Amino acid sequence: MHQPAPFRGEANASLAHILAHAIESSDKPKHRIAREVGIHRETLLRVMRGDRPIGLDEAARVLDVCGAFPRASMILALAGQEDLACEWMRSEMGEFLEDFFTALPGQLERTLGRRVEDLRPRWANGTSQLVARMLAKHIDDFANRDISMALPR
Repeated sequence: MHQPAPFRGEANASLAHILAHAIESSDKPKHRIAREVGIHRETLLRVMRGDRPIGLDEAARVLDVCGAFPRASMILALAGQEDLACEWMRSEMGEFLEDFFTALPGQLERTLGRRVEDLRPRWANGTSQLVARMLAKHIDDFANRDISMALPR
């Protein structure tokens, strides 16, 4: 599906923002990042400023070289969550999202089968709230189990 030019511009700006953050917060110098990605240092600087569009494959390589979780970071950025992308790109939450976003489509296909056609876009927000509550309960259950194991009997 062809996207209108304004979305492409917004997407490029979002990617440039998270790439600049990943590069600036990396422990590697820019020239080394550029070399490992396979682009010229000046090209990397233009990408960081948003002056040069970048493809998803190339953006993923930059994020990977910088030690970030590429899929999670790019999905968050493209979904308008740039601040969370920057905050979580090297954290366990970033790793969780990397694995979650990778596994979710296959799990939906296996679990729902042909019923996947019955899903409605309007259910997405409620479903995300349900998943978040379920994860919070799961974490609480683990914490309570750990506390009960530590208490003397």
